[in-house]
Amino acid sequence: MTAVEPGLAFNTAVSFVTNTNWQNYGGESTMSYLVQMAGLTVQNFVSAATGIAIAIALVRGFARASGKSIGNFWVDLTRCMLYVLLPICIVLTLAYVWLGMPQTLGPYVDATTLEGAKQTIALGPVASQIAIKMLGTNGGGFFNANAAHPFENPDAISNLIQMLSIFVLGAALTNVFGRMVGSERQGWAILASMGVLFLVGVTVCYWAEAAGNPLVHALGIDGGNMEGKETRFGIALSALFAVITTAASCGAVNAMHDSFTALGGMIPLINMQLGEVIVGGVAPASTAS
Repeated sequence: MTAVEPGLAFNTAVSFVTNTNWQNYGGESTMSYLVQMAGLTVQNFVSAATGIAIAIALVRGFARASGKSIGNFWVDLTRCMLYVLLPICIVLTLAYVWLGMPQTLGPYVDATTLEGAKQTIALGPVASQIAIKMLGTNGGGFFNANAAHPFENPDAISNLIQMLSIFVLGAALTNVFGRMVGSERQGWAILASMGVLFLVGVTVCYWAEAAGNPLVHALGIDGGNMEGKETRFGIALSALFAVITTAASCGAVNAMHDSFTALGGMIPLINMQLGEVIVGGVAPASTAS
């Protein structure tokens, strides 16, 4: 592990402090365990808690007819971290470890492939970072390949848990809004509107990717568009993940969006343009890494 160049250090610090979580480096080959844990993971918690605290303050403004304040930001931030994010992330981390995600401070492992070549397998405290990465809609992967890496997203079960994690808090806040303003029907109405837009996006994205590329079909190759997708997820789970992560403004990806078809890639772009209208993320300003 070499020293990080000052420009890259500044870029990364600004990126994670503002919850942009944009990366122009390979996590496993650039950042140390300490930086990943004490720097990036901690900031993922703080940025997500900040987003929730701001949302609660906004709802208080709607709910109160009068008042001198809309709450104490520090109290809301602390409660959110201690009573919401940390407990859920502990459970998620244990689940990810059980599914095969690394959580270790041990060194990288050197292995010999079947061809006799030497290979270094990157490990680290992955599960704990991925838990808040998804729950806080942060994005920014421990590994350069993000959620397409088998150590960040081992199988279909972990993929499902991660997709649910991205949406769960943003969707729950609609119910929080309804309860705080004294009309749960308003919260359900907001969630239903989001759900309609989300289902339309998933339908179009999956249809376009499953239909495949006409130019490729003209060459005599049938089937959907698997370019840039992991075979362990396939077209359906890749399209679903793409719509969810961009709807919530989360930077996580389990497929390369620039390899989607024109119509399939249009949906993630529209979601980014809408700016978290569809469910949205708890963190203020995530973007694809």
